[in-house]
Amino acid sequence: MKTMRARLTVTYIALVAIMIAVIWGVNCWYLEDFYVREKLDSLNDAYEAIDSQITENEEQGISIGEAMKQEQDKDGNITEGNLRRLVREFSDKTNVSILMIDNGTSETAIYSTARDAKFLKDRADRYIFGQTHANFKILEEYDNYKIQQTFDPWRDGMYLESWGFFSDNSTAFIMSVPLSSIRESVALSNRFLAYVGFLAAVVGAIVVYFLTKRIARPLGELSVLSGKMSNLDFDLKYEPQKNEVEEILVLGNSMNTLSERLKESIGELKSVNNQLQKDIEEKTRIDEMRKEFIANVSHELKTPIALIQGYAEGLQEGLGEDKESRDYYCDVIVDEAGKMNKMVKQLLTLSSLESGNDKTVMERFDLVELIRGVVSAAHIMIQQKGVEVRFDEQGPVQVWADEFKIEEVVTNYLSNAVNHADGEKVISIRIRQEQKRVRVSVFNTGAPIPEEALPNLWTKFYKVDKARTRAYGGSGIGLSIVKAIMDAHHQECGVENWENGVEFWFTLDSSTEC
Repeated sequence: MKTMRARLTVTYIALVAIMIAVIWGVNCWYLEDFYVREKLDSLNDAYEAIDSQITENEEQGISIGEAMKQEQDKDGNITEGNLRRLVREFSDKTNVSILMIDNGTSETAIYSTARDAKFLKDRADRYIFGQTHANFKILEEYDNYKIQQTFDPWRDGMYLESWGFFSDNSTAFIMSVPLSSIRESVALSNRFLAYVGFLAAVVGAIVVYFLTKRIARPLGELSVLSGKMSNLDFDLKYEPQKNEVEEILVLGNSMNTLSERLKESIGELKSVNNQLQKDIEEKTRIDEMRKEFIANVSHELKTPIALIQGYAEGLQEGLGEDKESRDYYCDVIVDEAGKMNKMVKQLLTLSSLESGNDKTVMERFDLVELIRGVVSAAHIMIQQKGVEVRFDEQGPVQVWADEFKIEEVVTNYLSNAVNHADGEKVISIRIRQEQKRVRVSVFNTGAPIPEEALPNLWTKFYKVDKARTRAYGGSGIGLSIVKAIMDAHHQECGVENWENGVEFWFTLDSSTEC
């Protein structure tokens, strides 16, 4: 009984039942009084009409007998006087029995519309001469007539009667209508109303049950749609049917619009939430990097500072008495200070690149000439390490890049190769054309880098072999600078292991367009 269709059907049946009960009560308690009032008015109207006609006839010299006569002519047509026609039409219309007694002639004349005229004549005589023994109640009383409600014990019936004289004072009358008929009519009307009402309730309930489907179906669909929306499922949409109710159509369209807007809003909220989550993770990562950076810088500076402090204190305490010892102490101090200075410069360079303050100045230059210059500048270091550098490129290779920054990239790659070259101690520099860009690789013979260490090479302060890196003054920042420079150029860089060595590479734009 919770569905709308069932509730509407039950509500309709209840309303019909209540209406039938109300009509039944009105019939029982008020219909008879209403009928009596109507009949009272009819009796008064009849008296006025008949009395007016009698007066008019007297003025025209028409006797009661002539006004009440009924004749049949030679053709068989029935003619009647105006008074008789008036009385007959009223009696037929209101179902009132009328009897008139004309005492104005030598012989009393009686005119009646009732079949039992003698019964009405006797009642009239008893009323006129005050000989009635019936129970009656006077309802209205006038100068020439009365209207009363009478119970006749002989016929066991209640009557509404009007009796008295017309204004000519010679014509007596009685008008009578039984009230038992109205009571029977009320009972019959109520019984008929019960049958018709029951049938109407059943048929109406069936019709209402099926008609409400037109409203219940879309409301059910909208209910399912709202349930999906409450579960954040916005894929279901309301599909209006042909000849849909306008209010349901508006509601369905509004639900669809609401679903779309909620979907968009929740999507935006999810995007914002994801971005916020990323920002939080990024902040956490940056905090961790900052902590790690401080720890790494502290660690990298701790050794040179300790050496500088130790050798300086030794000089203060006079440990270096001979010139050779003092020169050794001073060389250590200068060397460690140089390493610290180099690391600080690299950190400043990396910070400037990562913050975007160091703008990339794009220009076109010869990459071959740049590499030759870097190799020439590192000639002394190459000789000291006993390394052979092979670079056989002859023709010019024009590229678009920041020449100063690319020189730093090549220098870092070459420096790493020189310091890690082993075995044959050969470094091979190659330039390979790839459509609109070139690929520069720096290969050195020696032991490959552990595979698990390859992804971390570009991280600040990361060192595969910390002891070896410390020996040649490396800080673990050089490759981070390379990665930052290539990101600023929107180019790629990487590292590959070979059986006999390691290859570092990067790409540059070699297109002819500006």
